[in-house]
Amino acid sequence: MRFATVDCAKAGWLHKNKGIWSITEAGQKAYAQYPDPEVFYREACRLYAIWRGQRDKSAVKPGEAAAPEAIEEAAEKLSVTVEEALDHAWAEISTFLHSADPFEFQEMVADLLRGMGYHVSWVSPPGKDNGVDVIAFADPFGVTGPRIKAQVKRWQQKVDSDGLKSFLATLTSGDVGIYICLAGFTRDAQDYARNQETRRVTLIDARRFFDLWVENYASLADEARRRLPVVPVYFLAPREG
Repeated sequence: MRFATVDCAKAGWLHKNKGIWSITEAGQKAYAQYPDPEVFYREACRLYAIWRGQRDKSAVKPGEAAAPEAIEEAAEKLSVTVEEALDHAWAEISTFLHSADPFEFQEMVADLLRGMGYHVSWVSPPGKDNGVDVIAFADPFGVTGPRIKAQVKRWQQKVDSDGLKSFLATLTSGDVGIYICLAGFTRDAQDYARNQETRRVTLIDARRFFDLWVENYASLADEARRRLPVVPVYFLAPREG
């Protein structure tokens, strides 16, 4: 699919900038002019061929520096490769997290808090948890800073505002809430959390959880790393412009 976007980009219909794809004015006109997907793509390919033909007329000779257009095309192909690799990696990670045992994932959250420097005092055992799965403090005795209460959900559906309200009801004035749900949160739930004035709560979805895991990976215990082992893979970074 991403290689197909090269044609649209060179046709002037699609603009890419730092992972954000935007349809240009010319692209909007083309969408209206060619409602049939096959015809639309053929026209994009035709315009790309024209662009490529003009570039080839000024092809680099041995000993000459490569033309900016040739460098740009190579960067485009590299960008496609990196995007595909990142998407594939995330698909595997997301599947792993969603298929984890609920209590194993709960332990991952506790591991992450420990890796971030917090002291976990309690992790809910299997059974009814009364809306709180993990309790942590800023110090071993819980005498400084707020008490952290975390609720952990490995749900396939997003948490709505009613679900968030139920969790907030467990927080007192000295508590900070962390709600982790792999599926994320509805817009209403996000707005409700953002508008809280007296109760502090942070919402964490699968991507945010994994980002925090990677950021704090060096500080995680060996047992935690065995629960969710990751390794960095390096690519030549495409130039952003």
